Amino acid sequence: MMLTSDTAVQVQQQNVNLVSVTNGHVSLEINLENGEVSCIGNHSSYVKGIRSAFRWQGREYGTDHYQVHELVAKEDVVREGFGKGIRLVVLHKASLLPQLEQHFYMFESSPYVLVQTAIVGDEELKANRMAVIQSKAVSIGGESGQNEPSILRVPFDNDKWVRYTVVKPPLDVESYEVTALFAPDSRRGIVMGSLTHKVWKTGIRMQSEQSGHIEGVDLYGGAVSELTRDSQPHGYVKGKRVESPLVFIGFYEDYREGLEAYGQANTWIEAQLPWEGGVPIGWNSWSAAMSDLDYDLYIATTDFLKNEVQPLGFENEDTLYINFDAFWDNFTPEEMKNALDRVQQNGHRAGTYWTPFAFWGGPDQFGQVVEGTNGTYTYGDILLRDSDGEILPDVDGGLAIDPTHPGNLQRIDWFTDKFISEGFEYIKLDFLAHGSLEGQHHNPDITTGIAAYHYGMSYLQHKLSPEVIGRPFFINLSIAPLFPYALAHSRRISCDVFGTLADTEYLLNSLTHGWWMSNTLYRYNDPDHSVLYKSFNQEATGWHEGRSRLTASVIAGTVLLLGDDFRKEEAAERARAWLGNTDILNVARMGKTFRPVEGDMGKLSSDVFVLESPEEKSFYLAIFNFDAAQAAEKPISLERAGLNANALYNVQDLWEGSQGETSGELIVSLEPAESKIFRLTVKENGSESNN
Repeated sequence: MMLTSDTAVQVQQQNVNLVSVTNGHVSLEINLENGEVSCIGNHSSYVKGIRSAFRWQGREYGTDHYQVHELVAKEDVVREGFGKGIRLVVLHKASLLPQLEQHFYMFESSPYVLVQTAIVGDEELKANRMAVIQSKAVSIGGESGQNEPSILRVPFDNDKWVRYTVVKPPLDVESYEVTALFAPDSRRGIVMGSLTHKVWKTGIRMQSEQSGHIEGVDLYGGAVSELTRDSQPHGYVKGKRVESPLVFIGFYEDYREGLEAYGQANTWIEAQLPWEGGVPIGWNSWSAAMSDLDYDLYIATTDFLKNEVQPLGFENEDTLYINFDAFWDNFTPEEMKNALDRVQQNGHRAGTYWTPFAFWGGPDQFGQVVEGTNGTYTYGDILLRDSDGEILPDVDGGLAIDPTHPGNLQRIDWFTDKFISEGFEYIKLDFLAHGSLEGQHHNPDITTGIAAYHYGMSYLQHKLSPEVIGRPFFINLSIAPLFPYALAHSRRISCDVFGTLADTEYLLNSLTHGWWMSNTLYRYNDPDHSVLYKSFNQEATGWHEGRSRLTASVIAGTVLLLGDDFRKEEAAERARAWLGNTDILNVARMGKTFRPVEGDMGKLSSDVFVLESPEEKSFYLAIFNFDAAQAAEKPISLERAGLNANALYNVQDLWEGSQGETSGELIVSLEPAESKIFRLTVKENGSESNN
């Protein structure tokens, strides 16, 4: 029997127990006899035998614990972005257990399915673990041995120099919020992840005891671990109806397209925070001075950039951002006023720094009155505690502040009012994972770490919104959870990145697996301060080493803030030599992220990245040599990079300005630590690009 529908999604009840759903790109098979579901993509990829489960009263109960499985709803739906589709609801019933619902969404012409579960009871329920997808049968298709899966582990946040990693079975690994299972050669893959980020921390645990196979996937809300920085269990979600995260499972011929589609799907659920301006370009103080930041450095920097570098073309929208980092409180009020006056006289915009959810004092400072509370609250009052009233263990040396505490909301009022009145137009918010820790929150309606973080960040973002203050104010996240995302314009894609070649490779590890976040989740990725010569805490870098650090920032998507003390002559010389390169700066001003050519890199980074620029009918290729001692000759397959293997291309080296031609393959010679960016344009008498 065909169940009628106005969409191109076909639903067919093949017999009393089997319902099939397909849109030609992905299929669902729902078995109403045992309650299992299979999700099957084209080209033999699948996740079969799916069960959903929840932890309740000390045990995990899944769809296989229920005796009755019914298809209780089938309706046409239209969701902005997703388009037309169908929602199916399967209800699982058993005596003594809450009812368990599975909601499946399939849309026309899309190779993915959305899934959400809910438990429902007559009395209040509570759960702190809800598994949306559990399966012991996962395959990315292809002939045996040719498509052995690689699994991407995405970190929860970007603290402690965590890396994205790609691992292979046998394994037991957990990714946070999203993962990709892919075949390195063909790039065929499955992308799974959460699309709602206001209540749960989502984990995706994958297990296997043998190579070449995934033997278990568990995608669930309720993840806590050392990598989420938690010491407490995930908070309970309560109510007569408790819903899991809404999750995405998609099947792609190129897993990179899958991650980009996943990022886009998030924005259809909740849009990114809009930013009408261009890429912020300028300077940040941390790498240049750290805790030794002083008035002379700040003034010297705005003057140097205004007088010697901005005339060369290093600017965007006729201005630069000159940003304080930590230790701006070294300045006296008079110094701060004079510094900000000078920045404005130079036509620049001032940026500041704050840690809204972290307290850096010790027990002797717990009695310190919280700013903006008129003596009502001390810092000891607003610290986040566990259910026994004990202060949570510190993270990075800082204690967590409860984002929901009224004293902290008044503190946010006080600091944001200060920043607004002083004329700042940019803020770097740091150590934000403190705000997402599980604990006993002051607001009893907020029972999970992510809910508290979303609450506090929403309050802060509103305080800085153009609707409230009447002008744009750029919000940048530094150390922060990847999700929720819609509360800032940019997020640092990695942890701290200084100037060495090792720093560049570490940054590009994050870009290799996180490029897709730029202009989906956030308006721009942030590659951290670009050190041309010397960080305060490091030895000076070589010429190619420093320029590679800048190249890495340019291709990231990108907030481009310098990180040197330009009173050092070599730093000033490199700025004058490199920052007047119009071709390079135009790439940065695009604000577009380059894609990795390869992803199966273990803990390391791809060394080749590509950007298609349809409006220019061009491609850009960035190539890096991560060896500081040895030169390298790298043959780049144009077909593998997504170009037309048969076309003849004009090739321009954007750093050196040299020109050439190539077809099929680009041979790149690099000095130790060197990088290059090329623009490739099809010759008029050549064939057109296939992209």
